[in-house]
Amino acid sequence: MTDAVPPLPRRPSDRVTTAWALAARGGDPHAVGRLVRALHRDVLRYVCFLGADPQNADDLAQETFLRALDGLRRFQGRSSARTWLLSIARRTVIDSMRYASSRPRVSGTPDWETAAERAQPHGLPGFDDGVVLGELLNTLPDDRREAFVLTQMLGFSYAEAATVCACPVGTVRSRVARARTSLARALAGAELAAAAV
Repeated sequence: MTDAVPPLPRRPSDRVTTAWALAARGGDPHAVGRLVRALHRDVLRYVCFLGADPQNADDLAQETFLRALDGLRRFQGRSSARTWLLSIARRTVIDSMRYASSRPRVSGTPDWETAAERAQPHGLPGFDDGVVLGELLNTLPDDRREAFVLTQMLGFSYAEAATVCACPVGTVRSRVARARTSLARALAGAELAAAAV
């Protein structure tokens, strides 16, 4: 008998999550739980790829949901609940970065990067690929990384990404195209370097 891995639950459609948000606005506590469970992974991935400290990502996701629940009475459903929530996540990350930049950074070790790398789990399937992708994404300018992550990794349409980024759709398309070009160049360079070794 083989141990079958259960399939990931199918992500609810934007129409369904938006209906849950509207029901939550009306006071349905079950809708609140469904909304949070359905969109938590997207929010967490988004704040991580916006450049937030991975150790701080859970806190930022939680802060995003707290802000969203606090502002739920103002949600009208003009955009999808996912788009609305990721717009809040974006502002949460920006606020966090502003706050962090105004505070001194303290590290208990002289080489904090090595200490952080050692604390991460290694040997998991896909771990190295995820590290490489994260490193490549970090080489992109913030605006291109954000547009790429929203459209290519989280599955947003260009129009939804434009709403989250507060810019025109054409700007999102341009940022994604430039991000793809930069990533392709970086991958080609890495492959050449690996072949030379």
